[in-house]
Amino acid sequence: MPKTNQNPVLHRDHSKDNFSDVLVYFSESLQGINNEDDILWDLAKNCISKLGFVDCVVYLLDSERDVLIQKAAYGPKNPKDFEIHEPVERPLGYGIVGHVGKSGKAELIHDTSKDERYRVDDEFRLSEVCVPIIIDKKVIGIIDCEHPEKHFFSEHHLQILLTMSSICAIKIKSVRDQKMLVEKQNNLFKLKEEMMELRLKALNSQLNPHFIFNALNAIQYFITSENKKLALEFLSSFSKLIRFYLSNIEKDTVFLKDEIAMLKQYLKLQKLRYNDQFDYNISFIEVANTKEAKVPSFVIHTLFENIIENAIYNQYKNHHIQVTFELCDKNVCLTVNYSYDTDDTVTYTPEYREHIIKWQNQIRLLNKAKGYNIKKKVLFNKKKKFNEGIITLKLPNLR
Repeated sequence: MPKTNQNPVLHRDHSKDNFSDVLVYFSESLQGINNEDDILWDLAKNCISKLGFVDCVVYLLDSERDVLIQKAAYGPKNPKDFEIHEPVERPLGYGIVGHVGKSGKAELIHDTSKDERYRVDDEFRLSEVCVPIIIDKKVIGIIDCEHPEKHFFSEHHLQILLTMSSICAIKIKSVRDQKMLVEKQNNLFKLKEEMMELRLKALNSQLNPHFIFNALNAIQYFITSENKKLALEFLSSFSKLIRFYLSNIEKDTVFLKDEIAMLKQYLKLQKLRYNDQFDYNISFIEVANTKEAKVPSFVIHTLFENIIENAIYNQYKNHHIQVTFELCDKNVCLTVNYSYDTDDTVTYTPEYREHIIKWQNQIRLLNKAKGYNIKKKVLFNKKKKFNEGIITLKLPNLR
């Protein structure tokens, strides 16, 4: 809280020069204050008191409830320290304070006994000056001063309070902007941590011991069965896949051509690994330059990992996957059509659901942190002879 100043007050008949001294003092006193409550108490205790006023209350607006709340005071409303005696709230439009809060226009009342809007707070007073605190053309607070004498407040008082409210508004806006900046930085840091955690989980999923062990077993099987061609083919795809994962772990984006090449290696590897339990086809519709196109990393691979692992678990028969990429100037559209015989019963394991949720969380975080606006859509159709699923994914072209 700000320290209370003990300087002598300015009297009612002081000149404009004295008012200027108060404004300079107020501007200097705000230096180093970075809390809204402290700003308002500094205004009430150290500045209003210098003007020779006997009563002042500073309000802040609760925009959710449209209510003005007493936050700082000088005079009878502030019997000690930084406390307000029996604080009250004023709804917008209620009383002189509420009317100024609603209209955004300052008012100078020379005789409150003739103004039906006047509302008694702690005691009846005959003069009142009420000034809004405005930020970005919106009222955020009120400076309200009262005096027991009629015609006590002058136009000079009104002008100095308007100037003080402007200085106060500038300082409060600075404090709020700084607070918002810190919150944004903290949120961004948290999002980056979550993104890195998801990325590491994706890499861990792609390089998990089960996957590597099965891949090495497959290579060993091909070698021992003297199928050296398949062994070399499998080993080549496996090594390319590993290099791709490791080289892109810290990257936010990847070239589309590299992502498609990786997908081909992955599907080829899984098809070899699972003895042709599925077949696939990848097509590409080019509308713009492919070489420079980029997409968010790990999104596409995680999707196909979920599709393949679930298909293998359910032992789909005649499982076919058709992958279509369509490149436009601003977006990369991916459509996955997969089908299998209707005799098969679909079972979604807890692990599959967990992986899908992680993939959806990954997209949600990317959209929030990067503003990618990635869109996904999943459709499933049951037909007489086969079941069919369609997944569409709209990614930004980040070239």
